[in-house]
Parts: sequence; C-alpha cells; structure tokens
Amino acid sequence: MMPDHVHINGDYHDSKPPQIGDEGLRVARHVTWVGFVWNALLGTAKVVGGIVGNSGAVVADGIHSFSDFITDVIVLVMVTISHRKANSRYEYGHGKYETFASMLIAVLLVIVGIGILVDGIHKVILTVHGEELPRPGMIALVMCVASIVVKEWLYHYTRRAGERIHSGERIHSGALVANAWHHRSDSFSSVATVAGVAGAMWLGSQFRVLDPIAAMVVSVFIIIVGIKMAIPAVRELLEEALPADMLSGIRKVIAATPGVDTYHHLRTRRNGSTIIIDVHLKVNPMLTVSRAHAIATDVERKLCETFGPSTIVTSHIEPYRGERILPDGSCAD
Repeated sequence: MMPDHVHINGDYHDSKPPQIGDEGLRVARHVTWVGFVWNALLGTAKVVGGIVGNSGAVVADGIHSFSDFITDVIVLVMVTISHRKANSRYEYGHGKYETFASMLIAVLLVIVGIGILVDGIHKVILTVHGEELPRPGMIALVMCVASIVVKEWLYHYTRRAGERIHSGERIHSGALVANAWHHRSDSFSSVATVAGVAGAMWLGSQFRVLDPIAAMVVSVFIIIVGIKMAIPAVRELLEEALPADMLSGIRKVIAATPGVDTYHHLRTRRNGSTIIIDVHLKVNPMLTVSRAHAIATDVERKLCETFGPSTIVTSHIEPYRGERILPDGSCAD
C-alpha cells in the first residue's frame, strides 16, 4: 500500500486553512455596529414613548429592542473570534464559535418570544377580571411605526451583508443572518403593538385587549423563527453531514478527476462557514508517490474551486485492486 498523503487545500497538514478575508470581517463588524446603534436609539425611544404615551405594550417593545444589544455583542465577539487563524489548539479554525453565536441568538429569540407570550396571557387574564387597560397616546403609535420601518431596513441590510459576495469573496455569515432575523422579530413585535395601540386608541376600552392578543400571536412566530434557526446550528454542532445535494456535487467532482479510479470513506461536516471533507482516494497501485500526490492535489483544488477557497480537504491515498465501483463513482467497502 502506498503511504498516506494528508493534504489541506493542496498543501500538507501543517498549513493553515484559509479564512474569510479581512474585508469580509470588516463588513460583518460594520453591519453589526450599525444595528447596535439603531437598537440603542429605538430601545430608548420606545421606552420613553411608551412611558409618555401611557402604553405598557410599547415599553415592552422597547425592552425587546434592548434585547438586541445582547445579540449584537454576541455577533461582534463571536464573528471576530471565528475568523481567527487556525492554531495548534484549533487546527480547523474557530468557525464553531460563529455557529455557537447563532445558537445563542436562537435561544434568546425563543426566550423573548416566551416572555411576550406570558405577558400577553397575563394582560388578557387581567382584562377578563375587569381591569381596564390604559389608553395609549399618539406618540406610542408613532414610535411603533418608526420601529417597523427601521427594523425592516435593518433586517434586509444585515441579511444581505450575511449572504453577499464581496470582491469575489462569499462572506456567508450564519451569525449575521441569524441577527438579521432577530431584527425582523422585533419588527413583528412592533406590528402587533401597532395593532393593539391603534385598537386601544380608536375602538374603545373594550377593544384594548387586542394589544396583548396580537402580541401573543406574534410571540408564537418569534418562537418558531428561533426554533428554525436553532435546528441547523444544533446539527452543525453535532457534526451532521452536509446536505444530500452538496454530497452529490462532491462525489461528482471526485469521480470526474483524472487518475481517481474510485473512492470511499467520504465524510463531510461544517465548521462555521467552512466545509470540511475527508475522503480515501483509490488510484493505480503502480503510480509513483509523486503522481499519486498530484492526483490528490488535483481533487482538492477542484473541490475548493467548486465549494469555496476556505474548503478543507483531507485525502488518503490507497491502491485500487479491482473493487466493485458503484454508480456514483465510489467503491463498495
């Protein structure tokens, strides 16, 4: 059997896996700081507007905006850490920190959603027992409408940044996308508050219960968003394989590479935005070590070209001795 060859992006194992560039990191930081400032302004404005406008719902909505401070801090810290260069302690890089940040944001979304739900139930119970909710002032309604406009803009602005391609480099930050959804959850909360405030202002005291009811409905959507966001983060933390369509693409690239007779033991996973691929390549046993090395390097280069320059490929060379080849190009173990 020929000796093992372990390569990462065409080089030997002691080389460092490539990272998202400095420009991508700068974009992530800038976008998060923009959201941080707007959350501070909105949170303060809604809390003050709710107090002045006699609306507990708007005060709660302002507190919800302040909760975004936590997620912004998480993103600023975790995204910075996740793009540190690989070292002897984290040989595959720090990408899991970003996944962990997404998980924290998802948990926070669920907690905030449950808090809004519980508060809404409490207010409905008070109304059923005869307590009259206060009539909000116009400033409360204005603050809610302004919040919807700003938070929707922040959602699109942050999500585009998380999924964009900058100077030929795909940034694709899961933490930024997760934070974008947190902005939208705040917008949903403000929509419910607008409905409740408007109903309380113009439909009479008996309709002021619309505020907590609307908040309860929106809280369910916030919880659902948090759960949907947590699922892929949990799967990545548990080292789940890549989706079937990506696996199919990886198999096609490997099988189509000249010199590869077949392959097996294909394993995949993610480390933040980095794709990690392990594979055993079977080649002609009469090839020289140098030629086998060149074939492995060619496989790794093509995979990086297809799935991004940060892709980490670890290959192991084995002799092909006539094993049965399956339709996808792999061999039956």
